[in-house]
Amino acid sequence: MGTIAGRVKGAKPGQKLVLYARGGIWWVQPFTTLPNTEIQPDSTWKSATHMGTEYAALLVDRSFAPAPTMPSLPPIGGKISAVAVVKGGAPETLTSPTLHFSGYDWKVRLLPSDRGGAANPYSAKNAWTDDRGRLHLQISKGADGWECAELSLERSLGYGSYVFVTRDVASLEPSSVLGFFTWDDQGVEENHREIDIEISQWGDPGSKNSQFTIQPYYVPVNVVRYLSPPGQITYSFRWEPGRVSFKAQHGDGLQRGGAVISEHVFTSGVPSPGGEALHMNLYVYGKSRTLQRNGAEVVIEKFQYLP
Repeated sequence: MGTIAGRVKGAKPGQKLVLYARGGIWWVQPFTTLPNTEIQPDSTWKSATHMGTEYAALLVDRSFAPAPTMPSLPPIGGKISAVAVVKGGAPETLTSPTLHFSGYDWKVRLLPSDRGGAANPYSAKNAWTDDRGRLHLQISKGADGWECAELSLERSLGYGSYVFVTRDVASLEPSSVLGFFTWDDQGVEENHREIDIEISQWGDPGSKNSQFTIQPYYVPVNVVRYLSPPGQITYSFRWEPGRVSFKAQHGDGLQRGGAVISEHVFTSGVPSPGGEALHMNLYVYGKSRTLQRNGAEVVIEKFQYLP
């Protein structure tokens, strides 16, 4: 992804922009869940975009409903007042910093993401390790609102056991989300090979604060909700052909561990390994992107993978 910006001349009150990037066909930008770009009072606009061979900006009425993809750009007329197209050039190189944790090198996310239904910005300053080797992930206040944290491995680990030892996550605000998940950036097959452990109330303070998930999440049997209590908790999943076994337990599960808080086995819809990588993130859920306190912080004491 990169950044695209410009200026609008002669826009009518209430109009907006819809951006597209061309990669074979035209794809709405920056995300299908966030297809509109606002025009600022000084007539400028700015947005993240996926890279393409061409880029288009459509000046449209507020009621215009953009298509996620198009084989060609629409003509001017009706709700479309203007269309501007530019050729794609060589993108600027954006090198993600690397952070070493639990024996692995992790890429630190710098670009925005729409995970959780909002375009959250991310910052390298929100992920670090302390002198005891523990990983800290943080949500902090930035120039564009709450800035989040995400790390990812550069290679697929595939089938095996993934174990995360956390210090205490029960105090997170309802709109905060801590996630441990696999994700395939390059392929959409098998729902991006996504397997999730997520600690969040998804904005509802009355709901349980944790879940085990295989995708798609909107299939009720693919999500198991449970309550994570205060204190040290070990979250894990064992990924095998046609089977994912999740567990949350008290204490350090890499040592002796304690009583099981919740466990579940999925045997339907389980993805197979491919181009997925392991991610860990902390972000704000929902379009309101609302937190009551001064951000959030979690500590992940250890990560372990066993084939």
